[in-house]
Amino acid sequence: MVSSAVRAVSVGAPRLHKKANPRNGAFDVKAFLDSTGLGRKVGEFARKEPVFKQGDPAKHVMYIQEGGVKLSVVNKVGKEALVAILGPGDFFGEAYLGGQFLCMTTATTISATTVLVIEKNEMIRVLHREHEFSDCFIAYMLARNIRVEKDLIDQLFNSSEKRLARTLLLLAR
Repeated sequence: MVSSAVRAVSVGAPRLHKKANPRNGAFDVKAFLDSTGLGRKVGEFARKEPVFKQGDPAKHVMYIQEGGVKLSVVNKVGKEALVAILGPGDFFGEAYLGGQFLCMTTATTISATTVLVIEKNEMIRVLHREHEFSDCFIAYMLARNIRVEKDLIDQLFNSSEKRLARTLLLLAR
């Protein structure tokens, strides 16, 4: 359940900062993501505050404006695994758009964080009607998918020292 805004450190996907020329009437992606409106509200979260928990109903797509969020999962035995660290310009909760009705991860803020909470109907409307936004969102999701594949390959084939070095490089950008 969304109660306030979140901050995070992101590690790899491109940011949606593309700005259209307002004189030609094109859609301004940055202005959309930096503002509230119909189906969009800003949530503010304190450090270490959960944004949603594993198993909660999935209801929103979220965009980090400031701060950071870690995504983690816990198995039945209670072992926790870190899935991702996200920061300003990152989306999370987007699996809901693909029909996932329960949160598969727990999202917890790393520091004080501000997120734009976008309702499913508004996100779908903008994706269908605003091609500038849908192009940026698809590029973001593809880049994130590529990073996840690289992380999996890294986990499967590289030593712990190489994995640590790669993680440190990603965090330092």
